[in-house]
Amino acid sequence: MCADILEFKHPPLSQDSPERAVENAVVRLLKERPFYGHLLLGCHRRLDPGSHAVGVTIAHGTPTLCVDPQRFAALPKPEQQGLLEHGIKHLLHLHPVRGKGWHRLTWDVASDLAINPTIDHLPEMAVRPDRFGLEEGLAAEEYARALSARFSVGTLDGEGLGDASRDQGGQTGSGDDHTINELSAIGTPDDHQLWAEAESTPLRLAEQAIRDQVREAHRKSAGEVPNDIRELVEGWLAPPEIPWQQVLRQFVATAGRVGRKNSWQREHRRFQHNTPGTRKRHRLNLLVAIDTSESTDERPLRERFARELLQIAHGRDSRITVLYAHSRIRHIEQFNSSQAVAEVVSGGGFTDLRPVFDYAKGMHPLPAAVIYLTDGYGPAPDEMEFPTLWVLTEDGQKPTEWGVELRLGDAQ
Repeated sequence: MCADILEFKHPPLSQDSPERAVENAVVRLLKERPFYGHLLLGCHRRLDPGSHAVGVTIAHGTPTLCVDPQRFAALPKPEQQGLLEHGIKHLLHLHPVRGKGWHRLTWDVASDLAINPTIDHLPEMAVRPDRFGLEEGLAAEEYARALSARFSVGTLDGEGLGDASRDQGGQTGSGDDHTINELSAIGTPDDHQLWAEAESTPLRLAEQAIRDQVREAHRKSAGEVPNDIRELVEGWLAPPEIPWQQVLRQFVATAGRVGRKNSWQREHRRFQHNTPGTRKRHRLNLLVAIDTSESTDERPLRERFARELLQIAHGRDSRITVLYAHSRIRHIEQFNSSQAVAEVVSGGGFTDLRPVFDYAKGMHPLPAAVIYLTDGYGPAPDEMEFPTLWVLTEDGQKPTEWGVELRLGDAQ
């Protein structure tokens, strides 16, 4: 991670520090709108000085909140809360990953039109449907089609303005210079450039990540959900129709993506040191941890998990490090894509999930991701340092607010 991104790991903050303003805003949300507050607590957070006070994205399968503390602290408290709610609703609607196929400018405005009417205390520049004579309550795709019919915004690949021949909605651009300039000057109250980081996350994996957060926030807020998103939340709480094999495949595929846009080592977006067109393929290094407690000490369970994982890794240069652990690491094995990972190592005693992540920090090279087969009952690190997939037994529990949850008992 680049030097200008500071994780929320510093010592106690002074009451006057800009970073304290961020923490205080989250606390206010927890008191006034607990569901939103708990959703924010489930996001990976980073301090990111930039052009906007806040921004959200789904980076490598992880919902992420970015805050410029100086800009954020300078805002009135109601506006701080409005911007945080704005970001939350972008995540709930999966706007960072639903815009593929639309011109970026069109999608930026359309996604804001879909959520802004339901949010109080946004900055004055926040756009609303009546500005274009459109009704409220439409989906972002519907607003995007309406904007594409009205404005000429260039090609899908470009960032500038021009004569677009046809957008996804099937409409030919027909705006005049005045309306083109109007659309390009609208802007957004949060940082949509961060959404480029979501390109590495498949839609199904993003859905699972948001579903995990919604379930946890719903539980911790005792089911108290704002009325304007109740129907949306009920949809997230419904049983997923995604087979666990598909979630596992997409998580590993995301971990293994490399190149200028989709690398785990991608340069920070504010630095321009990448070489265009670079597509080097590196060995995929995964750390797989297997909880040796009784709940996972079953050969059929591990063989089913291992068989799927190895099918995914087959056909590319990969190295899988497997740790068998309970309160400590008991056994270590390394495999490549042609070998099996189904050994049963008996454990006993209590479970502590932290030693695996301590081991990961000492690996060279560092693992692209951690996949942990466990029942989830045990202490885990407070914060995420590696993209993590919690592969839980049918009766297990997710041990942290971070990471993506997958249950071997979910839809087959």
